[in-house]
Amino acid sequence: MNIMQTQAAGQPLSVQVGVSHARSAEKAVDEATAGFKLHAVCFLLVFVPAHLECDLVARELARNMPSATVFGCSTAGQITPQGYENDALMAIAFPRRHFRCASTLLKPLRPVAIEGTAAKARMLASRFPRSANWKRMALVFADGLSKQEDLLVAALNAGLGDVPVFGGSAGHGLAFDETFVLHGGRAHSDAALLVLLETDLDFRALGFDHFLPSDKRMVVTKAIPEERLVQEINGAPAAREYARYVGCSVDELCPRVFADNPVLVRNGKSWHVRAIQQVAQKDGLWFLSAIDDGLVLTLGQGTKILKTLESGLECRSASGEEPDFILGFDCYLRRVEIEQNDLVEDASDILRRHHVFGFNTYGEQHLGVHVNQTFVGVAFFPPREKVLF
Repeated sequence: MNIMQTQAAGQPLSVQVGVSHARSAEKAVDEATAGFKLHAVCFLLVFVPAHLECDLVARELARNMPSATVFGCSTAGQITPQGYENDALMAIAFPRRHFRCASTLLKPLRPVAIEGTAAKARMLASRFPRSANWKRMALVFADGLSKQEDLLVAALNAGLGDVPVFGGSAGHGLAFDETFVLHGGRAHSDAALLVLLETDLDFRALGFDHFLPSDKRMVVTKAIPEERLVQEINGAPAAREYARYVGCSVDELCPRVFADNPVLVRNGKSWHVRAIQQVAQKDGLWFLSAIDDGLVLTLGQGTKILKTLESGLECRSASGEEPDFILGFDCYLRRVEIEQNDLVEDASDILRRHHVFGFNTYGEQHLGVHVNQTFVGVAFFPPREKVLF
């Protein structure tokens, strides 16, 4: 396939992308992988919509492609060549021409053993021979309900040293009932997947949100850190106090309110979102990132989400080239805000133009830090040889 044919088909130059909206796992896998040249594939990355059972998808992938290496996870939405979608099984084929990989499954994930996890990452890296002039990075996909991603990413970052780590927490629509990662022909809960990549492509890290700190600050005065549960803020029931800050009742608290009114935590000169998942019993708040007693939370105020999406995706290689494609991990709360403000088509147009493929997450991992309500991505630049596979 030459460059003109590739561009006309809407495909990037360095990977192949397949999508299916079929309602059955068998048909969806058949359709999403139909155009792949499996003999040339290093691995597949598969993102599973909420209406398909991950076990069945994993089984069909193993049946269809018994020799293929498949990674992936369940999602809270997909970013396909058409932009945002909710019901698409998407598979991305990474060719041997440009990629090499090694992987390990971390299971059980709860609780994370920091030293043991770091040692596994170091061992994986040491047993993966380096290719001359190729660059390394790591992808991590974790059970999005494990409440372990903060420790997990810190441990992986320690084990891998200067290898940058990116990824997303698996989701399941907005159900928050179960999430899975795909590895070894099976779907796994209470697990995380680490994929160590080598590539001859230039790449660049992306990470951005659209919030600024306000002057409204609050202090966590009672929490259960291992559960990411805040019971009291400023000495009052957490949900009631948060609702007072944002100007609504506890009964009105919902994903849209949480999306529009996140709380931020300062880390040096940077601010990170600590997203709220939902109201807990007895007026507590479940969070999607680490919390603790004494933590100072600052109410965030949003800027224009489409403007920051456009500007955040704008990047160039050292030689001035635009990305061939961007692998994106986008928080489901960003998606909620975009949907509630009737901006899906506009956002999808931006994602299409920048060739973003990925999924909506329950949390994002960016350069050794677990974050929320953030777009995290890796921009891969075009190969020197303009031939696909």
